[in-house]
Amino acid sequence: MEHCVPPNANQLINPAPPAEEDLIRMKIAIQGEFGSFSHEAALGLVEDALIVPCSVSADVFNALVDGSVDAAVIPIENSLAGSVLEHFDLLLQHDVKVVRESLLRIRHNLIAISGTTVEEIDRVFSHPVALAQCRRFLADHPKMESYAFYDTAGSVKQLMELRDRHAAAIASEGAARYYGAGILRSGIEDNPENYTRFFLVRRALDAASDPKANKISIAFSVENRPGTLVAALNQLSTMGTNLTKIESRPVHGRPWEYVFYVDCQLHSTEEGSETLDALKPFCAMVKELGRYREAADATDQGTDSGEK
Repeated sequence: MEHCVPPNANQLINPAPPAEEDLIRMKIAIQGEFGSFSHEAALGLVEDALIVPCSVSADVFNALVDGSVDAAVIPIENSLAGSVLEHFDLLLQHDVKVVRESLLRIRHNLIAISGTTVEEIDRVFSHPVALAQCRRFLADHPKMESYAFYDTAGSVKQLMELRDRHAAAIASEGAARYYGAGILRSGIEDNPENYTRFFLVRRALDAASDPKANKISIAFSVENRPGTLVAALNQLSTMGTNLTKIESRPVHGRPWEYVFYVDCQLHSTEEGSETLDALKPFCAMVKELGRYREAADATDQGTDSGEK
């Protein structure tokens, strides 16, 4: 993959052949740098995975589909910033399935070169979502001018490469550890009730059925005529299906037509198939995006939101 780098490629000039144990470890693609929030989420979902960072989300899915990696971990929704809409589109476009989900507590930190003081900082870099979630801290430090960057961990990586004592980054504790930076202030986010939902995604052929699955994600479209969406939703209501989320996305090239993405709780994995069958008579298209166990509790790992 042109925009995906192999595990630890940024640290090894002459990489040795993979060890035998590496050949059986799951390779997981993420969007973002080593030490990013998605990196932490991936290790939380699959312990001891080999992480393959990619520049953009499309490359994550391309690496998964062409077999370069075994799975992908993507942020799908943040409790404050909302859904990562691009990822809904990519899930629909590719022959993949969601197999697990996790919830992660967000904790943003002001990170700089070790030994730097807060008073020295006049520039702060991070992903736009992270900057937006730390507005109060930045307003309390008017000397600090904020700059959007493509990745939270990437901003820490840049900081350490430039060795600029007047610059800082906003990222996770894990990013500071990975790049050997120091944390000047921890927990600088405006709202502590901030969580991210991540999906573990596999190729459809490799997605094993989970007998304890109690949640399903579905994409469907309806014909552009009065009452079709209401009829589809009424069918779910008649079945007693608990709809926990609905999101609409425009159909590319077909103005004013939409794909609807829904999450439903299941009492049994068989109920998922019944839900799909119930929607089909009312829909022009129905696709199951995944059937998996609902994440019960958020893990506080200092991780991020929709930013990568």
